[in-house]
Amino acid sequence: MSSVKQHTDSELLVLLKGSDEFAFAELYKRYWKKLFAIAANRLGCPEDAEEIVQDIFASLWRRRITLKDDLDVGIYLSVSVKYRVIKTLGKYCLQKRYIDSLVTRDQIDDSTQEWLAFDELRDQLALSIAQLPQKCRLVFQLSRDEGLSQKQIAAELGISEKTVEAHLGKAFKILRTKLASFLMTLL
Repeated sequence: MSSVKQHTDSELLVLLKGSDEFAFAELYKRYWKKLFAIAANRLGCPEDAEEIVQDIFASLWRRRITLKDDLDVGIYLSVSVKYRVIKTLGKYCLQKRYIDSLVTRDQIDDSTQEWLAFDELRDQLALSIAQLPQKCRLVFQLSRDEGLSQKQIAAELGISEKTVEAHLGKAFKILRTKLASFLMTLL
């Protein structure tokens, strides 16, 4: 086999789908620094940035067989970093709010109840997602958990973008209805 360094990303993707570890290592070498720089720049925390990039490459390896041949690896990895950074910034925000609420102890009388209600809401959301129809749930999770665009989901599942849009619309409608009724019971 010729050196994987001479292969294009598309060729490496085909090799990766065949579980070629050298192709994976070459993609890692090509994109790790760029992805790390993006994540570290946005987060300001090199440790979290490194963890994000490692998770993305681990996910790429786990999902290698299901990747479409026409996937643009560079765009896929960049978008993955973007969404993981957004999730991490959301966690930072929640942590900051939690710490701020602990600092102001005189306002804590309702915070425990609010935290429990939030925890319950998060559990209800997870349960509601699990109850979505299978294809609808898969599209929703690829969109929200994996951070894929509608176009990427359509390509990965071999369905049209309109079908992806319809599944997401259905998921949001079902979740809105279930969570609205759940929230009414909390009030």
